[in-house]
Amino acid sequence: MSTQQAPWNARYLLTSGPWRALLYVLTTWPLAGLAGAAVGSLILPWLAAGLRLNDGRLLDGPLLFLMVTALLMFAVLGPLVAIPLAAVERGRLGLIDQRPVRSAHRSVAPEVLTWLRVRFTEAATWREVLYAIFLGLIVPLVYGAYGLLVLIDIGAILSPIFAVSGTDQWTFGVFTVNTFAQAIPLAIGGILLIPVLFHLLGFIATGQAATARVLLGDRDGTALHEVAQSRARLADAFEAERRRIERDLHDGAQHRLTSLTLQLGMARLDVPEDSPAAAPLAQAHDEAKELMVVLRELIHGIRPQSLADLGLPAALRELAARSPLPVTITVADGVQRPAPHVEGTAYFVASEALANVVKHSAAARADLLIAETAGMLVLEVRDDGQGGADPALGTGLTGLADRVAAVGGRVLLASPAGGPTLIRAELPCRR
Repeated sequence: MSTQQAPWNARYLLTSGPWRALLYVLTTWPLAGLAGAAVGSLILPWLAAGLRLNDGRLLDGPLLFLMVTALLMFAVLGPLVAIPLAAVERGRLGLIDQRPVRSAHRSVAPEVLTWLRVRFTEAATWREVLYAIFLGLIVPLVYGAYGLLVLIDIGAILSPIFAVSGTDQWTFGVFTVNTFAQAIPLAIGGILLIPVLFHLLGFIATGQAATARVLLGDRDGTALHEVAQSRARLADAFEAERRRIERDLHDGAQHRLTSLTLQLGMARLDVPEDSPAAAPLAQAHDEAKELMVVLRELIHGIRPQSLADLGLPAALRELAARSPLPVTITVADGVQRPAPHVEGTAYFVASEALANVVKHSAAARADLLIAETAGMLVLEVRDDGQGGADPALGTGLTGLADRVAAVGGRVLLASPAGGPTLIRAELPCRR
């Protein structure tokens, strides 16, 4: 619900909020009537038992039978009725609140027994039963009280007509109306009360919708979804910033350093070897060339140019060629190019995994596989080392898992003592 369409907003009556609330309340009546009839029929034997006990009378067999039957029907049929009712209510919430409400039920297999077992043991199901009770007991009482206020207001507005109609005496609450003049203040008060009634209707509808959202929605899942979306946005922004830094270093700093290195080389050729400036100039030239190598490696570590130009397989082959260990690259058929941030994350996983192989595994070789299955980009790094990899030991596996989770993927690790070690990253293939 937008702020302007909230009933506590001063401009509420100028928005579509009152009409949304009215439509929501009117469409609630049939559902509340059915729920009220069902709940009332189930609690009626228990009410009768309470009255008997209050009068000091014992409960007879037929009443006990009805009480047990009502309890069993509530336990068995209540969830079966509340689940579809909750689905309807989640859809109706769009009349007053545009925010989506997701079901808190888990996905289950279509087998009937499995479905029943899961649904009857879920807390979400019994929250929906509680909402059905709320809809059948509390909502009709609130609506009835509001309807009584509306009838009183209509009577006040129409009081002049009743006075003119020739009624000798008409009693309205504590007021007695005999003449048209006596009815005028009541009519004015009734007209002034109309905006208050519209606001009150908005508060009633908003309160009912808030209750439905609390009892019928997946509160934890919605929060996790929002966190996941926020994390994905942060990952996209981080990847864009990495690309900007790489571009600035490549197009700015690297070009200027290349020009400086060429100028130092030319100056070195022009200075005689026995000149006092020859040795410092040669040292500056050598350091500039070393800095060129360092900067090139830095740019490559941020985002290699081959990754942007040729894609992930080519970048991984270049990465394998630079590794001190022999690395075999296998690209399965049907692998398509994913989104840039997913591609960058996959390259990061491969780079970090191979670095761990070199530093910690004592392996003689490594194998790297890229495949696509079930809408996921799969990257596996396997080595023949000593195994025993543990994220708690600070080998960078935790950071790697966090990086993959930021794009909606996951990392699986298998590293028994004695090896081999397998790291498998699964990333969504968004393009």
